[in-house]
Amino acid sequence: MLDFFRNHQRLMMFMLILVILPGLGFVGIQGFRGFFDESANVASVNGHKITRAEYDNSWRQQLDRARQVLGGQFDAKVFDTPERRKEMLDGLIQQRVLADETQRLHLTVSDEALRRSLLADPVIGSLKNPDGSIDLNKYKELLAMQGMTPDQYQEQVRYSMAMQQLPAAITQSAFTPKTLAQHLTELAEQQREVQGLAFRAKEYESKVQPTDAQIQAYYDAHRDDFATPATATIQYLVLSPAALAASVNPSNADLKKFYDDNIAHYRTVGEVRASHILISAPKDASAADKEKAKQKAQEILAQVKAHPDQFAQIAEKDSQDPGSASKGGDLGYFSPGMIAGGKAFDDAVFKMKKDEISDLIQSDFGYHIVKVTDEKPAATKPFDEVKESIAKDLKTQLATKAFGDDSEGFTSTVYEQAKSLQPAADKYKLQLQTATVTPKPNGALPPDSPLNNPRFLAAVFANDAVKDRNNTQAIDVGDNTLIAAHVTDYKPATVPALAAIKDAVRQKVVAQQAADLARKEGEAKLAELQKSKSTDGFSSALKVSRNEAQGVPPAALSAIYKVDAQKLPAYVGVDLGADGYAVYRVNAVVPTAAADEKRLAAAQQQISSVNAQAEAEAYLDALRDRSKVKMFGSLETTQSGGD
Repeated sequence: MLDFFRNHQRLMMFMLILVILPGLGFVGIQGFRGFFDESANVASVNGHKITRAEYDNSWRQQLDRARQVLGGQFDAKVFDTPERRKEMLDGLIQQRVLADETQRLHLTVSDEALRRSLLADPVIGSLKNPDGSIDLNKYKELLAMQGMTPDQYQEQVRYSMAMQQLPAAITQSAFTPKTLAQHLTELAEQQREVQGLAFRAKEYESKVQPTDAQIQAYYDAHRDDFATPATATIQYLVLSPAALAASVNPSNADLKKFYDDNIAHYRTVGEVRASHILISAPKDASAADKEKAKQKAQEILAQVKAHPDQFAQIAEKDSQDPGSASKGGDLGYFSPGMIAGGKAFDDAVFKMKKDEISDLIQSDFGYHIVKVTDEKPAATKPFDEVKESIAKDLKTQLATKAFGDDSEGFTSTVYEQAKSLQPAADKYKLQLQTATVTPKPNGALPPDSPLNNPRFLAAVFANDAVKDRNNTQAIDVGDNTLIAAHVTDYKPATVPALAAIKDAVRQKVVAQQAADLARKEGEAKLAELQKSKSTDGFSSALKVSRNEAQGVPPAALSAIYKVDAQKLPAYVGVDLGADGYAVYRVNAVVPTAAADEKRLAAAQQQISSVNAQAEAEAYLDALRDRSKVKMFGSLETTQSGGD
């Protein structure tokens, strides 16, 4: 079918025109689209659609966050499950429900609260100037890279903060009684004295002698376990900013223009080093106090003018600035806006020359006498000094822009020129690479390698690629990366003949029969002990708790704590699967000391947090129940580009 579309594109386009245009005449463009709208949506809440694109973007972001946190341990298969996909959609629905309720209640956030939130953001905090203000140019550039203006971003943050008010009100009011916290803490820390008796599967392997018929039966029942995977030798292309950077070479004129357009980034602000003497006269001081302070400052100014070489000694004796007086009034190096004296202070100081002493300078703090002791003039880094870093930055920017411009064309070329990737490689100046892949990710490759992407591998091993030898579609694997492949050789999965792998099959049979034998003997021993109440053969007593398992397997620990504490001693058996079987004698509950106030308070807080989360979820579930929620189609059909 795909071949027919590819080979008869003009005919198919003509047929589509014949079908579509008459329909538009009857129902109009918007009406015609209505027939297909739901294919682009995954759900609606009170009439607000959640699009597949929105869902896919959220899915990619979740995978990218998991990849960043887990690094080399990230496994997309663990995350890409129907359950996780449903959780993602439930989360988006929950956000939409909460947004509707926020609007219904007309909740909003003040400008001051928004400002505090923005300044608390570590990314925005990194854009601060030395004087504590935000570099607005860098702030705008950062948002522009995400396709937003400052107003758009600030409204987004405001909206998000408003939405959190309802759940926050619930979680902040949650409370757990101290007695409940104490009871749960005692249960969590309760110790039980146990003794163990192990029936290890390994110890029974020497007693097992499987017959050829048993080996054959196991082989027949587990053939897929011994199959060698299918392999495909492929040519592939990767379109990404990094791949396109090789063909991006900005000219010297481009670099110079970038330098001139962004000259502020290469300038260092002028600085001075100065000392001052402060005679305090706060803004709210009385007129009489201000006049008295001014007279004193004038007297000191006269001393300084008469003995400029004694400025430090006079400052140490008379300055009322506790931060600098002990250092002879030294304020260190500073640029405009860094000293709290305000504009009047800056205007006066930055006009002075080295070793010059000012007249009285009045600020909100009082009267200053300033001596400039050193200067660092403003400087601009020359073009040649920053040319290399500009080339790197500009190359990255141009490559990112080229990716945005080329991604749609690359996708079309790969599809339309279906029998080879060479046309796409030539058009976009990409390197045609080769590899051999299997349907499952290769553990030897980095987890984030495009060749390990499950959707890409699924496309490689689809019939259209391995049988008809057509290019795969261009697969979006996240992080601004598209990959397409062409299969040049394919070897299907094969199951080796039993004769070739008989030893491996025999080992599997031995392990299985040994585990079965260990379990049977363990169960028989358990039945005997429950009658005899014997302690023969058991290990020495061990004290375990839910928090301190002392090496006891989780399944066994669970069984131990299911034993009725009023009917001890008691015996419990646990099937440990391939490891065999274990019997435990639970002797007694060990008395534990009451939790101290600090541990009890921590437990109370932790339980309150859990209760608060449960109450918030119950509230959101109630909101959802009274909302009109409609689901469209299956999540499996979405294009989860990051998986």
